[in-house]
Amino acid sequence: MVKITLDIEGMACGMCESHINDAVRRAFSVKKVTSSHAKGKTEILSEQLLDETDLKSAIEATGYRVTGIRTEPWEKKGLSLFRR
Repeated sequence: MVKITLDIEGMACGMCESHINDAVRRAFSVKKVTSSHAKGKTEILSEQLLDETDLKSAIEATGYRVTGIRTEPWEKKGLSLFRR
């Protein structure tokens, strides 16, 4: 799994977050996508690496501007009662 964090300009409300989340879901098969207009960020969890150019194009087609993209490996952190 990978976590992709996008810095996005132009989000002002919850509807802006929804527009970006919907655009990502339409263009890619992802596990989870969340956006925050207060932080100016979108986080995507995906099983595979997404093409950055296609991702940027999908979001910018909705009228927002991607100013940064960071990708890192992601592993689910669960509560384990058996961990030492």
